[in-house]
Amino acid sequence: MCPPIPQGTMSGLGCEAGYFLSAISEGARADHYNFSAVTMLVLLGGIFLIHVTTIILLLVATIDNAWWFTDTISTDVWGRWIKANGVWNLTDIPDFYPQEYLQAVQATTVLSCIFSILGLFVFVAQLFTLAKGQRFTFSGIFQLIACLCIMIAASIYTDIFHRKENDGWYGHSFILAWISFVLTFISSIIYFVLRKKTA
Repeated sequence: MCPPIPQGTMSGLGCEAGYFLSAISEGARADHYNFSAVTMLVLLGGIFLIHVTTIILLLVATIDNAWWFTDTISTDVWGRWIKANGVWNLTDIPDFYPQEYLQAVQATTVLSCIFSILGLFVFVAQLFTLAKGQRFTFSGIFQLIACLCIMIAASIYTDIFHRKENDGWYGHSFILAWISFVLTFISSIIYFVLRKKTA
């Protein structure tokens, strides 16, 4: 007499056929679980890479002196480099720049870096503490705040500074600030939508 055949097999078949189909079914379940786990790990690795890239771009945009260029001037949110006799010299931001707006740009760029870095630490912590099926909400909140901060900084700089200066152009730090805004927004949405699928 055959031992009981696991549920899900065809009862009309012989013992060998039933166990063969059962083994195939269990193997398919294991393969599906392994595929889901690998997919989740790849996805989390990609999100981590995007987040780290965003932090690097935010730091470059905040620190590098390349928000506005002319042939002899390079300006950022902290100072102005002026080329004289082939040598670049650091000077203060001109007094005719609206100081309250300049301070707002400085504060929001720094805050965007801080919140994005905190968001990365929160994301790593949630990888080990978050229950299965839960969303990475706190990581998304930090990234969303960073997104809003860099958006405010870039928007103020675009609207207030250099509007009447026709002999210059925006530098790569200004462009990186807007790219960082896009990346932080995308990553925050991913965090809000993503669920942890492995324990």
